[in-house]
Amino acid sequence: MFTKDILFWNVDTQIDFMSKNGKLYAQNAEEIQPTLAAITKLAEFNNIQVINTADYHYSNSAELSSDPDFINTFPEHCMANSLGAEYISETKPDVNSPEILWNKIYNETELSEATQHRNIIIRKDAFDVFEGNPNTYSLLKQINPTTVFVYGVTTNVCVDCAAVGLAERGLKVYVIEDAIKELPNIPLPFDKWDELGITRISYNKVVEYLA
Repeated sequence: MFTKDILFWNVDTQIDFMSKNGKLYAQNAEEIQPTLAAITKLAEFNNIQVINTADYHYSNSAELSSDPDFINTFPEHCMANSLGAEYISETKPDVNSPEILWNKIYNETELSEATQHRNIIIRKDAFDVFEGNPNTYSLLKQINPTTVFVYGVTTNVCVDCAAVGLAERGLKVYVIEDAIKELPNIPLPFDKWDELGITRISYNKVVEYLA
């Protein structure tokens, strides 16, 4: 149905991270918006399935704090049903895209139905999508890709968790280096990525890869 073996993985490109007025703005995130738009169009043109992860918090979320350290805890952001939790226009999935919620366990039939859509949204309540939504790995196994291209925000938190989690589960992972942005005060994960065989690649090289 979709391009075999290849999956795009859009990490948390939500208004609260991507907009200067967002509650947890990644500085200069707007610089990658044209590339994000191009990636979205590339996936559509090549009929590539896209997993779209999204922070989706309630007030009792473990990572939220009124006195955050900006490493393990952060101020309120991407709150459930808020504008800040929405995707930016450059990456917004189709309106009929299924949502996999973090506070519900889906059976195999429900997950299989979700995989019939090109865009799938995974809501999460933790940095790591595999910890923040208990359905993530089951969904991934149903899609069964061999190669995943990861992009979004932020490089040193949720992008890192996604890339590492995918690599540790035996997938070949590429991170699109001109489509990521980091938060300050947290070390960049590039050495760890190199050790795990995670490859950084430019958008133009992704286009060549798919040609």
